[in-house]
Amino acid sequence: MRISTLFTDFFNSEKAGGFILIVCTLVSILLANSMWSQTYLHFWHLDLSGKPLEYWINDGLMTIFFLLIGLEIEREVYVGELSDIRNALLPVSAALGGMLVPALIHFGFNHGAPFQNGFGIPMATDIAFSLGILSLLGNRVPASLKVFLTALAIIDDLGAILIIAIFYSSGISWVYLGIAAFLFALMLLLNRMKVYRIGIYLILGTGMWYCMLHSGIHATISGVLLAFAIPFGHGGENSPSFRLQHLLHKPVAFAIIPLFALANTCIVIPADWAASLWSSNSAGIILGLVLGKPLGIVLFSLLAVRVGICNLPDDIHKSSLAGAGFLAGIGFTMSIFITLLAFEDQQTIVFSKIAVLAGSLIAGLLGFVLLKMRLPESNEIT
Repeated sequence: MRISTLFTDFFNSEKAGGFILIVCTLVSILLANSMWSQTYLHFWHLDLSGKPLEYWINDGLMTIFFLLIGLEIEREVYVGELSDIRNALLPVSAALGGMLVPALIHFGFNHGAPFQNGFGIPMATDIAFSLGILSLLGNRVPASLKVFLTALAIIDDLGAILIIAIFYSSGISWVYLGIAAFLFALMLLLNRMKVYRIGIYLILGTGMWYCMLHSGIHATISGVLLAFAIPFGHGGENSPSFRLQHLLHKPVAFAIIPLFALANTCIVIPADWAASLWSSNSAGIILGLVLGKPLGIVLFSLLAVRVGICNLPDDIHKSSLAGAGFLAGIGFTMSIFITLLAFEDQQTIVFSKIAVLAGSLIAGLLGFVLLKMRLPESNEIT
C-alpha cells in the first residue's frame, strides 16, 4: 500500500505530538498538586478581554485544531481512504460501533441521573495519542492498520463534532447564526468561482468564528465549516487545502494541543479521587473507553465484512482489529473537551477528567500489549 507524503507527515506529526501530550499532561498534573499549585492554576485563569486564558484556548485555539481535522476529513473524502466507498465502509463501520457502544454503556449507567449528559465523553478518540502509541511498535505495524486507525479516528472526530453541534449547544441566537451561515455560503460561492487566495477565506472564517461564538453553537464548529469551504481542487501541493493543512500540522501538534493539555489537565487531585472512580459517571466513562470502544469497533467491523459491504485487508487480523480498538479508546483531548461542554459543576468535571485519564491509560496499555503480542516482528512499509 502506498502512503502519501501528506499522510506520512500527518502520521509523524501526530506521533511526535502524542509523546509531547504525555509530557504536558504529567507536568500539568504535577504542578497542579505541588507547592506552586495556586500560582499555576491562577495562570490559566488570567483575564484576557473579560475571559480567562483557558477560555481562549478552548474556544479560540481549538478552532484551529478543528480546522485541521476538517481539512483531514476533506482530503480523506476526496482522495484518501474514504474516497473509495468500499474501502471507506470498514473504518466508517468501525467508527460507528466505536461511538455507539461507549455512548450506550455510559447512558446505561447514568440514564435519569445528573451525569446523563456525559454520554458523549467516551465516544471520542484522540488521534495524537492513539497514533503515538501505535508508532512505538515501529515497522511491525502494517501500513493498512495505520491507515485504518487514522481513518477511524478522523471519522470518530467528525462524529464528535456532530455530537457537539447537536447535543452540546444551547441558547441559539438566530441573528448571529444567520450571519455565520451567510459568511459560510459566501465562502462556498468563492470556492465555486475558483477564488484560491487563502487569506480571503481566513478573514471570512474569523468572522464566522466570531458569530458562532455568540450564536450558541460551539465556536469550534466554524473551524470544520471553514475547512470544507476552502478550495480542494485536485488535491495537489499547490491547492489551498493542501498548503493550509501542511502549514497547520506542526503548530497544532506542537503548540495548540499541548497548550490545551496543560490548561485542561491542571487537576488538583482530591483525597477521594479513587472512590470517585466507582461513581456511575466514572464507571460509564472508563468502561465506555476500555470496553465499549474495542467491542463496538470489532463487532461493527466484522459485521460489515460478514454482510459483504467491505473487506478486511489481508494483513489486518481480528487481534490487530481489537488492538486498534483499544487504542481508539484513548479519548483524552476530545473526551476532555466534551467533558467541559457536558458539565458545569467543577467537581463533576474534575472527576470526569480523572476517569478519562484512567480509561485512556488502561485502553492504551491494553492496545499496545495486544498488538505487541500479535503483530509479526516486522512489516515492510511502502
